[in-house]
Amino acid sequence: MEYPFYATFSSPFESFTIVWIRRGSEQKVQRIFLSDAKLNSEVKALESFKQIKLASSSLITSLGEKMQQFFKGEKVEFDLELVDFNRCLEVQKRVLLAEYGIPRGYISTYKRIATHIGIINGARVVGNALARNPFPIVIPCHRAIKTNGELGGYQGGIKMKRKLLEMEGIEISEKGKVITTRFYY
Repeated sequence: MEYPFYATFSSPFESFTIVWIRRGSEQKVQRIFLSDAKLNSEVKALESFKQIKLASSSLITSLGEKMQQFFKGEKVEFDLELVDFNRCLEVQKRVLLAEYGIPRGYISTYKRIATHIGIINGARVVGNALARNPFPIVIPCHRAIKTNGELGGYQGGIKMKRKLLEMEGIEISEKGKVITTRFYY
C-alpha cells in the first residue's frame, strides 16, 4: 500500500502543502493545498489523507521552491511529470490540461475553455473541474474567470486570485472585474 507524504512551505499567502506518494523510484504529487481564510494548508492535508507522514524529498522541495518563486511574482515553468492525474476523471484532466496551456499574463473564461475542449454549454463543467483542481498553481486555475469579467471562485480565496492575476499584469477594476484584451482560447 502507498502511504502519502507531505511537506509544507511558506508563502505570502500563509502556507501551501504538497502531498505526494512514492511508486517505486517515482514520486507523484497527489494534491497541493492552499491556505485560505478558514484553514491552513497543513490542516487541510491532514484532514484529507489518512496515515499521512511528514517527509522531505529533493523533487518535492524543488517544486515547493518553484511555487515560492511563483508567489513572489517570478515567471516559473512547472513540469507536469510530477503530477498524478490518476486521481482525476477524464473530463477534469482535459480541463486541467487546457488550463495549464494558458500562458502567464493571459486569462480565459470557463466558457472559452469548455468550447476549446469540445464541451458544448460546458462552462459549469469547467468551473466545477477547476474548483476541485488538485494541483493549484502548477495548474494555474486562477487564470480562468467568468464570461462577465468577474473573477469567480478560487481555492485560496478571491483575494489570492486577484493578487496572482495582478502579479501577472492583469488589471482588475475596483468593482472586481477583469480589464484585459489578453484572452486565450
